[in-house]
Amino acid sequence: AKGPQSAMYNGQLWVRAVKLYADGAMGSRGAALLEPYSDDPNNSGLLKSTQAHIREVAERGLKAGFQVNTHAIGDRGNRVVLDAYEQALETVPSVDHRFRVEHAQILHYDDIPRFAQLGVIPSMQASHQTSDMYWIGKRLGPTRLYGAYAWQSLLQTGVVIPNGSDFPVEQVNPLISFHAAIARQDDRDWPAGGWFPEQKMSRDDALRSMTIWPAYAGFQEKDMGSLTAGKFADFVILDTDIMRVPVELVMKTKVLSTYVGGKLVFDAVR
Repeated sequence: AKGPQSAMYNGQLWVRAVKLYADGAMGSRGAALLEPYSDDPNNSGLLKSTQAHIREVAERGLKAGFQVNTHAIGDRGNRVVLDAYEQALETVPSVDHRFRVEHAQILHYDDIPRFAQLGVIPSMQASHQTSDMYWIGKRLGPTRLYGAYAWQSLLQTGVVIPNGSDFPVEQVNPLISFHAAIARQDDRDWPAGGWFPEQKMSRDDALRSMTIWPAYAGFQEKDMGSLTAGKFADFVILDTDIMRVPVELVMKTKVLSTYVGGKLVFDAVR
């Protein structure tokens, strides 16, 4: 009834998004696929929400000014969400809704441009790719891998990709996500050259994906996401310039200190 609330308690609490679930996960073969799993031909995953339900909640969100963020991993799950969002936006047009798809891991080629067309944000976690790359080919077969963790394909359409950890599913260390984004390799620098290296992010985009793009994706870009006068001074000091060092040194980087709202909250020396 109060509508969205932003930057309460000195920027510590934001209430403006609704979370939904379209499907399950790849590891359990619960992610909803358009075609059966390559290693389980009688299974195409499962839908946790109907398209009609996602559409109904999206319409309510648009009317009340709330963002709707829906977990979708498989290509069918993603298509169902995009279809539901599209229908909701036709009913309740909105210029700046910033609806999101959480994870957007496996996309059909035809659906990649739809994010930009609809103004939907693919909220992706780079570390999922480096965790899943050892076995995802068995799940999907070779063809569908071209739409898996397709960061560069999405970026080329003009969208932003906020990149988080998905903790506690993945480890919380942000350097893992940065390294995965620019290398598409694990912490042992495997595979050589990166897994589907054409989908790597540039270092500039990888940094944006962990700073200003997540801020934008949460309607927070006026308050955080960059070192700008008037914003909360949230930053870390590292012992290595991760924008310049060889990629294999990124994971060796140490955090020297952490500031939140301009206050020192961690100091490695102490």
